[in-house]
Amino acid sequence: MNLAACYRLVAYYGWTDSIATHISARIPGEDAFLLNPYGLLFEEVTASNLVKIDLAGNILSPTEHSINPAGFVVHSAVHEARHDIGCVIHLHTDDGVAVSCLEEGLLPLNQTAMLLAHNIAYHDYEGVALDLDERKRLGSDLGLRQMMILRNHGTLTVGHNVAEAFLRMYLLERACSIQVRALSMGRPLKAVTAEAIERSAQTETALGGPIADVAWEAHKRLLNAERPDYRM
Repeated sequence: MNLAACYRLVAYYGWTDSIATHISARIPGEDAFLLNPYGLLFEEVTASNLVKIDLAGNILSPTEHSINPAGFVVHSAVHEARHDIGCVIHLHTDDGVAVSCLEEGLLPLNQTAMLLAHNIAYHDYEGVALDLDERKRLGSDLGLRQMMILRNHGTLTVGHNVAEAFLRMYLLERACSIQVRALSMGRPLKAVTAEAIERSAQTETALGGPIADVAWEAHKRLLNAERPDYRM
């Protein structure tokens, strides 16, 4: 149910790309995960229409829907490489894609970006993610980090659970939006010391666990008040 809630919150914040992009959650104790039905808007995703697939791409649950092939490649790559991961979020927002097109990627221009500075990996664009061989490179490039910018493509975050992955994506997307606005102002940028960046980055580990859970419950209260049908 948390995965369905995550889809609805991504839609609520305007982070969707029609029927593209995807969020997955690992089935505990199995080499399988839940993914959205291909062709549905995120506003239409519910707990009961999520599709269960294994790491080979086999659909394991009764469904009339297919899955996004590129979504399978991206998510199976991460779940196969990192058994500690319970949730993966991949988006194509305007600001996230814009930052992914920059050679320097995400810059430590503001507190939000500095929090994430040492936990972001990068993966070079290889075309639409339909090549199964790319999975090895995706997993290798992510390594042990919790966020990745897919160059010329979009953003990706992971977490032990939906709450952690969502909070990281919320912060990553916000950092990207702030960077796009700051660079568009055409004014000199205020540099921050390397020591301040380092101190800020060291606090990122606190974004997991209890803080993520508290933030997640707050977002779910908003969703339950306005769009509770995700639980169906």
